[in-house]
Amino acid sequence: MAKIRSLLTAMVAGVAALSGTAKAQSVAAPAATGANAQYVNAPIMKQIPNAPRPTGHCGIFETCASTKIGLGRGDFMIRLSGVGVLPQDRDSKVSLNGTHQNGTHISTTNQAMPELTLEYFITDNLSVDLIATSTRHEVAAVGGDLASTVGSHKTDVGSAWVLPPTLTFAWHFRPHKRFNPYVGVGATAMWFHNMHGANGISLNSGFTGGPSVNVGFDYQIVGNWFFNADVKQMFVRMHAWAKGGVLDSFGAGTKVRAHESLDPTVVSAGIAYRF
Repeated sequence: MAKIRSLLTAMVAGVAALSGTAKAQSVAAPAATGANAQYVNAPIMKQIPNAPRPTGHCGIFETCASTKIGLGRGDFMIRLSGVGVLPQDRDSKVSLNGTHQNGTHISTTNQAMPELTLEYFITDNLSVDLIATSTRHEVAAVGGDLASTVGSHKTDVGSAWVLPPTLTFAWHFRPHKRFNPYVGVGATAMWFHNMHGANGISLNSGFTGGPSVNVGFDYQIVGNWFFNADVKQMFVRMHAWAKGGVLDSFGAGTKVRAHESLDPTVVSAGIAYRF
């Protein structure tokens, strides 16, 4: 009997111990919940921060460590410039119905237009470029025997558009430097188009061409952007003739012919981008 009582007492003590452990765990649980509350109730981020810029990125208007300084072999450039075309009108020869008009010369107006240039560097020092633009000029015959015949010092002949594509090979003195001066030689082909005679005159001209020389410089402003200034001297002659209209007042079929050295000086300045 004593053994049974001892066994019952041990069982009651074990149950009491287990109950105490469970109660202790139930009391400790709220503390754990409170500890996690700082994560549950944390403020929500309204905006995700921008990712950091990659180390190798370089903007189009930035000069970075990866930007090549100056120009050299393999570079290709596109340049947009403002250009002024200044005809020199040297050595004019004017004839009326085959008779040379002493003292009469041709006057051609100056003009300004935009110009597009493509340039490629064959070596560090040598490049080849092609310019394309078209300018409109007024043409007149001035002074001399023709002025005495028509009774006016200046005879308006008309206007013409000129397309002078020029291919130039240039030697650059300071490759891979920000400031890079150069000199060049090339050739110009000249077409006259959209010709309109004044006072009913029919105006025509032949194709012509000749050599050219130039001098200029490139300066790297920022990144792959360059400033360019250039002066070209072209050596080309013009062959033109006019008939009809007011000229017929001096006899039906009256024809005026003109041969002269236009020899335009072409001045340009603009911005270029290197690819």
